[in-house]
Amino acid sequence: MVITNYIRSAMRRATYEILPDDTYYGEIPGFQGVYANAPTLEECRETLQEVLEGWILLGLQLGHTLPAVDGISLTIEKEAV
Repeated sequence: MVITNYIRSAMRRATYEILPDDTYYGEIPGFQGVYANAPTLEECRETLQEVLEGWILLGLQLGHTLPAVDGISLTIEKEAV
């Protein structure tokens, strides 16, 4: 449930604009490289969430520190050896 709340909180921060070609551009401030472009606002939102999910998974796999959102942090705990 933590990851779902993290994604929801991040998506609430998303900003959108209509580009000169009448497509929609969306990004999430503070999430470098997480952006989307689509013909409709709904498609843009859906694509942005997919990009965010992939960005989170890759970041966790690579051990990156992900930004906290609304007090929610995602980290992988390493087992003590």
